[in-house]
Amino acid sequence: MAIQPYLGLSAWGETPQQRGAAVLADPLLNKGTAFTDRERDALGLRGLLPPRVFTMDEQVQRSLGAVRRKQDNIEKYIYLTNLQNRNEVLFYRLVVENIEEMVPLIYTPTVGEACLQYGSIYRRPRGLFISLKERGRIAEILRLWPHDGVRLIVVTDGERILGLGDLGALGMGIPVGKLSLYTACAGVHPYYTLPITLDVGTDNESLQQGPFYIGINGHRTRGPAYDEFIEEFVAAVKTVFPKALLQWEDFGNANAFRLLNRYRHRIPSFNDDIQGTASVALAGLFGALQITGATLSSQRILFLGAGEAGTGIADLYVTAARAEGLSEAEAKGRCWFVDTKGLVVKNRGDVLAEHKVPYAHDHPFIPTLAEVVRALKPTALVGVSGTAGGFTREIVESMSALNKRPIIFALSNPTSKAECTAEQAYTWSKGRAVFASGSPFAPVEYEGRRLVPGQGNNIYIFPGVGLGALASEAAEVTDEMFLAAARTLAGLVQPEDLAVGRIYPPLTKIREVSLRIAAAVADVAHRARLARAPHPGDLAEDIRGRMFVPKYRD
Repeated sequence: MAIQPYLGLSAWGETPQQRGAAVLADPLLNKGTAFTDRERDALGLRGLLPPRVFTMDEQVQRSLGAVRRKQDNIEKYIYLTNLQNRNEVLFYRLVVENIEEMVPLIYTPTVGEACLQYGSIYRRPRGLFISLKERGRIAEILRLWPHDGVRLIVVTDGERILGLGDLGALGMGIPVGKLSLYTACAGVHPYYTLPITLDVGTDNESLQQGPFYIGINGHRTRGPAYDEFIEEFVAAVKTVFPKALLQWEDFGNANAFRLLNRYRHRIPSFNDDIQGTASVALAGLFGALQITGATLSSQRILFLGAGEAGTGIADLYVTAARAEGLSEAEAKGRCWFVDTKGLVVKNRGDVLAEHKVPYAHDHPFIPTLAEVVRALKPTALVGVSGTAGGFTREIVESMSALNKRPIIFALSNPTSKAECTAEQAYTWSKGRAVFASGSPFAPVEYEGRRLVPGQGNNIYIFPGVGLGALASEAAEVTDEMFLAAARTLAGLVQPEDLAVGRIYPPLTKIREVSLRIAAAVADVAHRARLARAPHPGDLAEDIRGRMFVPKYRD
């Protein structure tokens, strides 16, 4: 992954390509009040800036104070978005130095509310909106992007935004946010990133009738026309950006699995909702087993929710359990699902979606989750339903009666959709639950103990996987890479984390976590002969040297 030098003054030499107001308008070039006197003279900035020169540290403190003075998270999100659009290096310095405070503002849980309001808070375009109006011209539209050599694309069609459903073009907040995390958490240079929303309409009637909806005001296009549109898009990406890695994000269940399966061997690509979620959940399970003392192959996992996240987790669990000696049938037999109709079984009387069929077992139908828990006696309960409150007190207490240390993962995002809170899980289990959630929860004091919930958020996985795939120039992103990522993440959990119930490393270590995962992924790529880049020798040090560090260049 050849990283272009930072486009600062040193890249211009004696003949700057941009001067004056044009420099201040480019977020990758703009230093704002940190431009030195020499730079102001060289770039024609005299008079365009206040006379005092500030250090970057002073700018960070001013920006941090501005964020903290905002009254609510949406106002903070708007401020941070404007800062990113004005001075990208300062934005990332602020985020990296205050990662635990900033990540919930630029991504989950705030990004969910930001997407709901995206039309009314819209300020400035970021990324590409490619709609059905551009059919036959998608390659032309991609070439309008001002940065050459894009290496990383996050794309959505907005049909299943977090747990919020079909938001259409308002879903652009997701690829923008994901790519911000790639840079902040894994050091992927922002110059090489491109967020894209494919606008094929929305079936959300309230959006269609709203005055500020920014997308096509009509129902979703489906069937052959949709497939032809996606095919043209993928072909255009391969033509215009031949080294790009494509991340599918927040597509509906009807399309997510088949698009992944159709294109994963044709273009380096993965679906974070399926594979990233699976990897972070499996890493959490590895971590939980360090507390419970049980083995992976002995688990009986019950999922609330049978969509792309749940079945993705089950698929990766099967891969890992087979490595521990189970047959494929035995491993699948340890994964059970409850969907909106009840327990997923073979003879339920309805037509099951294709991705549910491998986990439809021979068993009498049971209509409710509480009854399923009592009947199946699971060791781990995983919520990926987007149903707030799906884990009731009765259910948590039943899990606690069955297990000395029940594993309870409430992974649905945003926070408002979590199946239970950390406080509920700990209180109802009398402090015995091994708990993780998709969105952050504060530590809980229970009977004199401080319990720290793990955040089973994909932020721990996809930035490192993407970085490793880019560094190795992997021709394909495989399930083995996500298994390697899960094992690496679990291996970074320290005894002091486990002592307080935390089964993921602190977010403050995320750049090192991403580096280690990237090295593990690149190693898989090289060993599987999928790497198109030469092996550098020391993978970790080679990747570390490529990571973007948010600081101004002289």
